[in-house]
Amino acid sequence: MAESDGSAPRWERTVQVGSTIETQRLAERLGRELRAGDLILLDGPLGAGKTTFTQGLGRGLGAVEGIISPTFVLARRHPNDAHGPRPGAPGLVHVDAYRLADAAQVEDIDLEETLAEWVTVIEWGRGKVEGLSDSRLEIEIERPQGGQRSLSDVLAEFAADHDEDEAAAVDEPRTLRLRGIGPRWDRVPKALHDFADQG
Repeated sequence: MAESDGSAPRWERTVQVGSTIETQRLAERLGRELRAGDLILLDGPLGAGKTTFTQGLGRGLGAVEGIISPTFVLARRHPNDAHGPRPGAPGLVHVDAYRLADAAQVEDIDLEETLAEWVTVIEWGRGKVEGLSDSRLEIEIERPQGGQRSLSDVLAEFAADHDEDEAAAVDEPRTLRLRGIGPRWDRVPKALHDFADQG
């Protein structure tokens, strides 16, 4: 494993998106810029839209369709679609580290086998996976706060993060905080150029 250089972010951006569709469009644009070896850390509360975002990334990357949450299997591999928009691009490894206690348990899922040749997206990875690479893109997704929520709202949020068919169940604005760390992310991705920093 690479040692994290512990450096401060090269840049930080805060972006507002108004819906699930806008979230996926932004992620898809970002996905077009990804390359083999990229490490993406996704953070945010249950129902924030981490899997929804990953679906957009996968589309932009040209991964085979069918990205769902890896919660119960820890990691899923989505190879590149040879007949898709980016034939020959790397596949996507989607990891849910929520139930992993520390970096040692992350090592047990053997990411080093794919890390250099695939794009790796890790949900709930903060404090556990920073040592995997000297560069990473951190994305924190925040959903609106406020109001008393019913049990059905909470269940809809769970579905949105764990079932792609229910992703539109909670279609609210989101705030995305993005940080580029390490030499790979020395510059702000082109996908963010049309968005004013709202931080």
